[in-house]
Amino acid sequence: MDPAFLTMTIPPLANGTTPRIADVLVLQQLTGDGPGVLGQWLDAQGASWHDLCTQAGDAFPASVRGYRALAVLGGAWSANDDRPSLRQAETLIREADALGMPVIGHCLGGQLIAKALGGAVATQAVPEIGWQSITSTGSDLAREWLGEANDAVVFQWHFDSFVALPPGAELLASSAACSHQAFALRQHLGMQFHIEITPTKIATWLGRAGAGYPKAVQAFPASVQSPEAMNAATVQHQSSSEVLAAHIYAAWRRRWLT
Repeated sequence: MDPAFLTMTIPPLANGTTPRIADVLVLQQLTGDGPGVLGQWLDAQGASWHDLCTQAGDAFPASVRGYRALAVLGGAWSANDDRPSLRQAETLIREADALGMPVIGHCLGGQLIAKALGGAVATQAVPEIGWQSITSTGSDLAREWLGEANDAVVFQWHFDSFVALPPGAELLASSAACSHQAFALRQHLGMQFHIEITPTKIATWLGRAGAGYPKAVQAFPASVQSPEAMNAATVQHQSSSEVLAAHIYAAWRRRWLT
């Protein structure tokens, strides 16, 4: 995409509507944290989408107008960090909310939705890294977003979490180490887990894990998996994670097609 386009004001059509740029805008922070299963699913649906990565030199746009939906991916930072790309992501989330545009957030992306719309993010006492079980609240809204199963095994990699939900949000799921795993607010879904995960992403993250990860493996064996345990669990749980991802993304898509 032409970088100059990102800061343009898109003139309305004669009927007052905004020209369609693409169906979905994807906000990516790090080159190693791409859309994964989300991108595969969007392609399978025949949806058009733009992926902008700040670490790759892309600037986030001035507005989400011209898109139908917004997806916000994860990253190595806290949502509370003083980074311009995080603040711009929050600005776009608030604009999408005002426009009635559905936003879906993955890990840091979910935290940014919570923070942008009035919640709070903080470092947890116990991190989660690897494949971990989450439990649905079982509400009608939880079943709509997460399916009928009470429990699921999903991929986690986070030290922070949304510790206070935005006003009006409904908690959808929790885990033993993290009481806030997913929430819905109006047309939006914030997730603490990585439903977009792929084996390639896991291998990339393990290769860039840094000094804090081995320490976390030793300190928190119940919620932080070793590379060997993580890789074995990936073989076991990747397929079911992709099935759950398809369900979640379909529920999101229904909201951006209305």
